[in-house]
Amino acid sequence: MEIGSIFWPWIANLRPDFWIVLGLIGQFTFMGRFVVQWIASEKVGRSIIPIYFWYMSILGSLMLLVYALHRQDPIFILGYSGGSLVYIRNLILIHKEKKQGVKENGLGRVL
Repeated sequence: MEIGSIFWPWIANLRPDFWIVLGLIGQFTFMGRFVVQWIASEKVGRSIIPIYFWYMSILGSLMLLVYALHRQDPIFILGYSGGSLVYIRNLILIHKEKKQGVKENGLGRVL
């Protein structure tokens, strides 16, 4: 059995309605934060977490939470409901450090 024959019925019946599009954009945003982190780390030659990572985390997780609420899926609701609090707190700490004069290299904090 070919892989294409497994996925083709699902793809052929896919209706690009609002909720599917929202869920896909949320998932790509949430996954894309790791690509952003990887590229930023490669640029400086060490592992860093750029500020964009946290903004993408908030946006992606909130979009996925709205999607999960629409689907009434308690597993995904639980999984995406608390993360944004952590991401927002990290941004608060980062902005607090900026006010205190902690240096950044433009891609993320210097540890």
